[in-house]
Amino acid sequence: MKHRYLPLTEQDRKDMLDAIGVQSMEDLFVDIPEGIRYNERLKVGEALSEPELLRYMRKLSGKNADFDRYASFLGAGMYDHHLPVVVGHVVSRSEFYTAYTPYQPEISQGELQAIFEFQSYICELTGMAVANASMYDGATALAEAGALAAGATRRQKLVVSRAVHPEARAIVRTSAKGLGLEVVEVPHTGGVTDAEALAAAVDDSTAAVLLQSPNFFGCIEDVAAIEAVAHRSGALLVVSANPMSLGLLEPPGKLGADIVVGDAQPFGIAASFGGPSCGYFAVAEKWMRRMPGRIVGQTVDRDGKRGFVLTLQAREQHIRREKATSNICSNQALLALCASVYLSTMGRQGLRDVSSLNVQKSHYAARRLSQVAGVTLPFGEASFFNEFVVKLPEGVQVDAVNEALLQNGFIGGFDLGRAYAELSGHMLVAVTEQRTKDEIDQFAQCLEGLL
Repeated sequence: MKHRYLPLTEQDRKDMLDAIGVQSMEDLFVDIPEGIRYNERLKVGEALSEPELLRYMRKLSGKNADFDRYASFLGAGMYDHHLPVVVGHVVSRSEFYTAYTPYQPEISQGELQAIFEFQSYICELTGMAVANASMYDGATALAEAGALAAGATRRQKLVVSRAVHPEARAIVRTSAKGLGLEVVEVPHTGGVTDAEALAAAVDDSTAAVLLQSPNFFGCIEDVAAIEAVAHRSGALLVVSANPMSLGLLEPPGKLGADIVVGDAQPFGIAASFGGPSCGYFAVAEKWMRRMPGRIVGQTVDRDGKRGFVLTLQAREQHIRREKATSNICSNQALLALCASVYLSTMGRQGLRDVSSLNVQKSHYAARRLSQVAGVTLPFGEASFFNEFVVKLPEGVQVDAVNEALLQNGFIGGFDLGRAYAELSGHMLVAVTEQRTKDEIDQFAQCLEGLL
């Protein structure tokens, strides 16, 4: 047997064909008309033995610019944060790693408790009353928030800031199309949502204002001011927040948000190749019964012992489709566990310390890069968390600079011209606690040399 994961032997194949009553594998396809059958050999390489395959895959993986060999200044939704070793140790245990949906609480108490802890952490961070057992990612959580608002207010318009992550806005538009909702995008100015344009866009037909803070440019929005605009017209306020920033910033729930969503990736979840991740979704108590997904609840058994159960499952798999609040049919339990272990490991002060490092290092990097000839900070008046925008000299292409940076051991920032035509030549730079002062200085020196 050449492959341990392909245990089928030639004798097994022969026995199965004999049992079916055919002579060869080709006989299984005789019902497919000859004219539409592909009768040539597939253009793939010959089968490799296991050692050959491992060598080939290692060679391919060696071409990746990973965080172990490159200093990353790329964020835009996926960040290079420290991953405590204990996170991988706990989530790799078989009782978690192989667990599926805990439909049977009597044999799923460990999994249910882990999800309950995740919900509790999210409520404490966001200042909200209730959180669900997690979502697929932050982008789909934002779209679901828009759908909840439309159902709750019976209104058809979503007002979305263009400072929200462009991929999240695309998901919102896709979801809204299926629900028959109108999406109105409000421009940004100075790195934050244009307050006047927002006020003009919100009216009595607005179901929700969708905001991100810190936004896609890393800038911190005036949530309290926007809350007044949204609620004045009877709309809900939805805030998408980087949870790492909540170690320092006032929770959106304390500022009047009705729904707070986001991506838990900064909490012990590897960036991998852009996913998978884990979205969080928290609401004021008033909207609890409209939440998508599910909630794990705490109760007691007949002997008075604490126990956990799935509750409030308002999805179409469990109730009549026309009564369902969402067609979300699962949650990212394993990745939510990563976040729970991370937060348990760091603790309240640890999270505050990591958040502070993100602020301090990113601000040092902004000052250092602004000293490079021809580089400016176009949104310099706005407060930011761990990402900021730099403008390169006129005519310099961000993709060309990033290619050169990669050759020097740096993963450069996000080319904002890919998502915002008006920001061609602008780079979104992320600096987390992982970056050292030497790396930041070397990055600035390398950029200066390239320019």
